Amino acid sequence: MAGVLSFGFLSLVACDDNTATPDWNESASISTFQAGVAAGDSNKATSRVPGLRFMAYNLENWLTMSRNGKPSTKPEKEKTAAIRLIVEQCPDVLGVCEIGDTKDVAQLQSRLKKSGWEMKHLAYDADSHALRRLALLSRYPVVAVTHPRVNAYQMNGRSWRMSRPMLDATVEREGCAYRFVGVHLKSKREVRGADQEQIRIQEAMLVRRHVDDILEADPDVRLIAYGDFNDSRKSTALKKIAGQYGSPTYMTAIPCADSRGHRWTHHWEYQDIYSRFDYVFVSKGLKPEVDFRASYLVDDASWELASDHRALLTIFKSSK
Repeated sequence: MAGVLSFGFLSLVACDDNTATPDWNESASISTFQAGVAAGDSNKATSRVPGLRFMAYNLENWLTMSRNGKPSTKPEKEKTAAIRLIVEQCPDVLGVCEIGDTKDVAQLQSRLKKSGWEMKHLAYDADSHALRRLALLSRYPVVAVTHPRVNAYQMNGRSWRMSRPMLDATVEREGCAYRFVGVHLKSKREVRGADQEQIRIQEAMLVRRHVDDILEADPDVRLIAYGDFNDSRKSTALKKIAGQYGSPTYMTAIPCADSRGHRWTHHWEYQDIYSRFDYVFVSKGLKPEVDFRASYLVDDASWELASDHRALLTIFKSSK
């Protein structure tokens, strides 16, 4: 794995406090089915749409943790369901939350390959001390990995770091670069010494600062911020991520829905609450390449066996 996980800090490859609400009312997002999939079928990738297919997915604890009072990994039936769901969507790039250590990442790659969908390129922070980490798997080369300039903040008289560090990786496809910033903000669980919502807001501000750094350096960059933001559309944290509406640095949240027109991505079984916590944001330079009609929320029949989150599938049209 050492060779797989080692990335130099390469130069970015290029190709030829806010109150705004993300503009979800895209006229192009009326259809919730992938192009070529018949009505009534699940969202299967039986007909490939030209361009880049990006899947954002919280795997729900693909790691070793305490389960029923003893350390154990994600149950086999859940792993099998997650692998099947991923393979059926044929992602070119897969951004996952809640993956564990290097062995967990290697297992995910290996099982995808055995299932006929090899994603040999990888970005992953092996030095992170977080239990739940982020990883980016790709069928195309990862040409750069970048660490944010600032990843800590002051609150309540002490210094805090992000619950899960951002993952910033650039993938090159056919001479075009796509920069992915993975995010997993603080959960809604309370912690000692701080308010969980305020932690999430502070973390969102760090993400926004990193996004601003990227866009100031290259306003036309194909930038994607994705992941589990653990908050709702009109929350302060999400507004911080999106930025000022109409500004050159505004990030648009893609309003994809499932085959019934529903947009929730997370089910909290204990309280039986359905929420939209997972998002894919795109920069102004990339927005014209988003295929809003073809992008969707994966509502596979066995989604809840695989994870408590549903995956987002975003299609970027080919610029060639």
